[in-house]
Amino acid sequence: MTDDAIDDRRPAPERPARRARPAQKRSTRIEVNGWINLDKPVGVTSTQAVGRLKFLFNARKAGHAGTLDPLASGVLPVAFGEATKTVPIVQDGAKAYRFRVRWGEESATDDAEGAIVARSDRRPSPAEIEAALPRFVGLIEQTPPTFSAIKIDGARAYDLAREGETFEIAARPIHVYRLALVEAGDDTAVLEAECGKGAYVRAIARDLGRALGCYGHVIELRRTRVGPFSADTGIPLDRLPDDTDLMARAMLPLQAGLSELAALPVDRNGAATLRRGQALLVRGATAPEGPAWASCFGAPIAFGAIEGGYFVSTRVFNVKG
Repeated sequence: MTDDAIDDRRPAPERPARRARPAQKRSTRIEVNGWINLDKPVGVTSTQAVGRLKFLFNARKAGHAGTLDPLASGVLPVAFGEATKTVPIVQDGAKAYRFRVRWGEESATDDAEGAIVARSDRRPSPAEIEAALPRFVGLIEQTPPTFSAIKIDGARAYDLAREGETFEIAARPIHVYRLALVEAGDDTAVLEAECGKGAYVRAIARDLGRALGCYGHVIELRRTRVGPFSADTGIPLDRLPDDTDLMARAMLPLQAGLSELAALPVDRNGAATLRRGQALLVRGATAPEGPAWASCFGAPIAFGAIEGGYFVSTRVFNVKG
């Protein structure tokens, strides 16, 4: 290039400086695996109870096995980490309740929270209550309460009810294993019920009141059992924050949610087979056909079912052991 040539190369325009991205804080939550048999108090939602436990144990993941209404107390099994995989098993277990019914009034929610929609001056005698109970035992048809978590065209029934929508909930089959009268007063009665998945105690009280010609709704409700978890060993929520020893004892192992299934011990080779997602040949008569869970030297490996001589896993656990 000669001295009198024109150099048309221009300096590249300066690029604006990139904004530094704010440093993302790494989660300090830890991996916790196991169950807490929580005794939920009245006035706390199931979601709030799980949130408190998740905070107390600094856990990454937690969930509950079966919603309990805010006005109800009792057993709320809370699963942490890998134990959340077993939540459906616990939810499918039998549930037990002790509840008090007030006669003479039916409410919109079938409990004390709703507006009274029907009244009667009639009150049933203990003998009349006892005589009516067998109609509500066994495999029966039940219409869930209007204020329930049942989905109607994708929306929760309680949301539609609060918005004043008119809708119908179809009756569905439920199983009531036991229904017993514990005590009877002038206006109230205490009953105990054991039932399967999907049953509503509020609906039992409502339908019982109608059958007796006096109306009724639940004013007190306590859940005393969910699958393998019972109120006898429940941990009160208000005691945990101030008792570190209790917190340590409260955390049950992952397999606590599997205790109603048949246990299948396997060796390391069998555990490796299950972790690969393959069916495992069951040798001998170590476990009956049906739902089961497999463990290797005490560590849970998977749960599923034994079918045709093979253990077929539904979920595999990612835990060290």
